[in-house]
Amino acid sequence: MAKHGKRLKKAYENFNRDVTYNISEAVKIVKDAATSKFDETVEIAMNLGVDPKHADQMVRGVVSLPHGTGKALRVAVFAKGDKAKEAEDAGADIVGAEDLAEKIEKGDIDFDRCIATPDMMAVVGKLGKVLGPKGLMPNPKLGTVTMDVTVAINAAKAGQIEFRVEKEGIVHAGIGKASFPQDHLTENISAFVDAIVKARPTGVKGTYLKKASLSSSMGPGVKLDIAQLTG
Repeated sequence: MAKHGKRLKKAYENFNRDVTYNISEAVKIVKDAATSKFDETVEIAMNLGVDPKHADQMVRGVVSLPHGTGKALRVAVFAKGDKAKEAEDAGADIVGAEDLAEKIEKGDIDFDRCIATPDMMAVVGKLGKVLGPKGLMPNPKLGTVTMDVTVAINAAKAGQIEFRVEKEGIVHAGIGKASFPQDHLTENISAFVDAIVKARPTGVKGTYLKKASLSSSMGPGVKLDIAQLTG
């Protein structure tokens, strides 16, 4: 803990916490501060002027990051017959039906994305209380309830991420690794911000993007220039 505190204190000495930075500047600061022995995840957090308790102010969607996340995503697919075989051939990590549902009900959730064919939703629907809070419930609007399981699996494996605003109006996501080239991280951030802007709910009045910051797993938060993000 002391080592972490010392590292963080040193990182804060290299920039001004009260200043907002453009994406390129922020990425450089975050990369320089990511000195842990493991490859830290670079994360973006955005404060939005929304109240998710109102249905017309919910911000949710998916975005394909041009350079992926750097994380090996485990994908589970609910399918039977030919579609189950298609899912296996497409690289799904777990494929099943009622048997998979039983495992999930017991708390065995060893995956990061869940996809289902429409005919399996009667089975999957019963898992809402388990998968919902974890953000893993298949949803047709997110492309995770589909007959084209190959496309859905490939998108997930290629770096497509889901986002959903939390109670406090905050949305966050991992957008790459500290080892990524600076331009790759910059382009991933731009893609994520564009997706958030396009997902602006019709019920939102006033300022939509309030604050944003960039950080690595063990590093300091660097404030982003909102005007530059949306300019």
